[in-house]
Amino acid sequence: MKGLIQAARDIPDREIFGRVVAVRGLLIEVAGPLGAMAVGGRIDIEVGTGRSVPCEVVGFAADRALLMPFATLEGVRRGCKAIVGSDHAGVKPSNRWLGRVINALGEPIDGKGPLPEGPLLYPFRNAPPPAHSRKRVGAPLDLGVRALNTFLTCCRGQRMGIFAGSGVGKSVLLSMLAKNTEASASVIGLVGERGREVQEFLQDDLGEEGLARSVVVVATSDEPALMRRQAAYMTLALAEYFRDEGKDVLCMIDSITRFAMAQREVGLSAGEPPTAKGYTPTVFSELPKLLERAGPGMGEGTITGLFTVLVDGDDHNEPVADAVRGILDGHIVMERSIAERGRYPAINVLKSVSRTMPRAADPQFLPYVQKARKVMATFADMEELIRLGAYRAGSSPEVDEAIALSEPLESFLKQGKEEATTLREAYQRLSQIVGTLDTER
Repeated sequence: MKGLIQAARDIPDREIFGRVVAVRGLLIEVAGPLGAMAVGGRIDIEVGTGRSVPCEVVGFAADRALLMPFATLEGVRRGCKAIVGSDHAGVKPSNRWLGRVINALGEPIDGKGPLPEGPLLYPFRNAPPPAHSRKRVGAPLDLGVRALNTFLTCCRGQRMGIFAGSGVGKSVLLSMLAKNTEASASVIGLVGERGREVQEFLQDDLGEEGLARSVVVVATSDEPALMRRQAAYMTLALAEYFRDEGKDVLCMIDSITRFAMAQREVGLSAGEPPTAKGYTPTVFSELPKLLERAGPGMGEGTITGLFTVLVDGDDHNEPVADAVRGILDGHIVMERSIAERGRYPAINVLKSVSRTMPRAADPQFLPYVQKARKVMATFADMEELIRLGAYRAGSSPEVDEAIALSEPLESFLKQGKEEATTLREAYQRLSQIVGTLDTER
C-alpha cells in the first residue's frame, strides 16, 4: 500500500520544463522555473528523434540551473526542452534482482530482460541510520582469506578499506572475498572499472554461483562522472534494501578513489574551488555520507562494507586515503614490495588494523595471533641486518625464533586465488606454526 501511495504521489499533474541556454564543457545551463528544480533532482533534456539526455541538478548560478549529464551531450543545443522530473531520486529493488548486472541508473545491462520493481522506493542518497538506534557489530565473519581471518578478523556490520597502489592485487583480493565470504546477499559496485575487466570479473572471479547471490552495479571508466558517482550511491541503496529484508549483506565498492575523482569532476564543473591535490570540499563531505550508510542497521540485517582505495603513487597518506582511513573501522594495507617478491595477497599485516580486534578474535587462539604479530615485528626490525649477514645466530633468542618462523609464516600468509580457508582452519594452522618451538622445548 505504501508503494502505491508513493507511486500516486509521483505522478505529475502537469509538465514543468525549462530551456537550455548554454553548454560549457560538461556543464549545462537551463533557464526556466527554478523554483521547481532542486539540487539532486532529475531533468531530462529532449534532443529530438525520441532521445533524451538524463541530467542532475548540481547547483544554481544567478537565474540559471546548473546540470551535469548521465550520458553524452551529442545533440544538445540551445533551446532544447528540459523537462523537470521528480526530486525523489531512488530505486525500487526486489529479491529478484539477485543474479543481475545493472548500470548506475538501475537499468539491466546483462541481456536477461527487464527488472521487476519492488514496492518501496530507496533513495540514492539515503541518510545513515541514527547512531543511537544502530545495533553493534555482530559475530566474526568468515572472509575465507587466512591473513584477514586471523590477524584482521572482521565482524558482521564492520567496514574495512583495502588500500593499495595500482597492480598490487586488490581486485584479485576483492574477487576472493566475493566468492568466499559468508553472506546472504552481495552487492558489488564496480566504479570506474576497466571495461575489459568486467566480464572477467563476472565469469572468472565471481562465477555463476557467486553471481546467483549478488547484484553487480557497473559504471566503466569511459562513462560520465555523474554515472560513476551514481554507481556508488546505487550500490549502497541496494545494500540497504537487502539489509532491511533482514539479510547479512556484503557490500563491496571498487573503488572509492574513483568515486572521489568523479565527485571532484562534478564539483569543479559546478565552480567549486580545488583544495587538497585538486579535490573539492564536497569530496570530503560526501565520503562520510556514503561510507556511514554501511554497517549494522536498526533491525536484524547488517551491511559489511569492503571498499578499495587506490592510493596515488603508493602514498598511503594522500588526501582521499587519509580521509577514508579515518571513517572506516579498519584498513587492509597492500604493498608493492610484498607483491614483487611473489607473495599474494600482498597484505602487510603489521601496518593493517581491524578496530574490532582483539575482541573479535577467538579467545582460545588470541595468544597465538599476538605471538605471531610479535614474531613478524621482530623479524621486520632485524630484516636488513639478517639479509646482510650482520646478525650472528644465538645473539638473541627472540630474533632466532623470528628467523625460524619467518618462512612458515610467509607460507601461511600466501594464498592462491582459488584457495579458501575457513576461520577455524586458519586459527588452527596458525597455532601449529607459532606453537612449534614451544612444543620442541
